[in-house]
Amino acid sequence: MALDITVTHEADKCIVCVNGEVDVSNAAELRSALEAALTGDTSKITADFSDVSYIDSTGIGVLVGIAHRAQEAQVVFVVAHPQKNVARVFDLLGVTEDLNVREND
Repeated sequence: MALDITVTHEADKCIVCVNGEVDVSNAAELRSALEAALTGDTSKITADFSDVSYIDSTGIGVLVGIAHRAQEAQVVFVVAHPQKNVARVFDLLGVTEDLNVREND
């Protein structure tokens, strides 16, 4: 399935809206968008997952890697509004805290 990513900037925040299913076939696209956001002049990156219906382990790996790089760069990284099934995967894998998952942000 195709992945649609929209990036917007508000002051010193970057919002990365993701739409579709994140899997091995398109995880590199998500990584590129998040890395670009991280290299910009921003203090906070929010990955809006309200329109992501599925994520596999490759996608999780991308998010965890970006979360760690953001922490090193002193940038706040948040995964916001995950659908219940995606939030459940985060919980099962124990990455909810690492990804700073928020229902409202």
